[in-house]
Amino acid sequence: MEPRPILFSFRRCPYAMRARMALLVSGVAYEHREIILRDKPALMLAASPKGTVPVLLLADGRVIDESIDIMGWALACGDPEGWMDRADLHRVAAFDGAFKHHLDRYKYRTRHGVDPLVHRAAAMEMLVELDADLAGQDYLGGTMRGFTDIAIFPFVRQFAGVDPDWFEANAPDRVRAWLAALTGSALFDRAMARHQRWVPLSA
Repeated sequence: MEPRPILFSFRRCPYAMRARMALLVSGVAYEHREIILRDKPALMLAASPKGTVPVLLLADGRVIDESIDIMGWALACGDPEGWMDRADLHRVAAFDGAFKHHLDRYKYRTRHGVDPLVHRAAAMEMLVELDADLAGQDYLGGTMRGFTDIAIFPFVRQFAGVDPDWFEANAPDRVRAWLAALTGSALFDRAMARHQRWVPLSA
């Protein structure tokens, strides 16, 4: 039997979430290794010294340690829902960059020493633009979820979780419905399955 790719992951990491969802929808069989970020395994650090998840070790020795690249690799292996047909890499870059910047300063206010409400407002401006693009459709690009939806929604979910009551009262209607559909999906449930921490046999 050919060795399976190995995914080092952390359940709550939004980058790992989108990588897991792409791997699952692609149908690629892989080995899941759940880690604890404060005690990263030596094998993962040897493969990817930057020490962030997700990290995918391929059977041929290649290492993919960017979540967007893991999504692309998985969907190149299998894309039954046509996610790549609905890939807006410009929007993904905006959410990975500007939205994540504002999210971190809203969520981790004491760490950054900034006014969190300024950054909440800036992130909300991006969600208003997102809401406009969801007019007349359930997902970005049509009636079915695609690459862009999966790539950005974990960060919107994280934003919503900082103050759920405020989000429910203030976020645009279409964004809230879009987020609820994605987080309520069977695919997301599978991606969020709990795994025991992986421990090397020699540990």
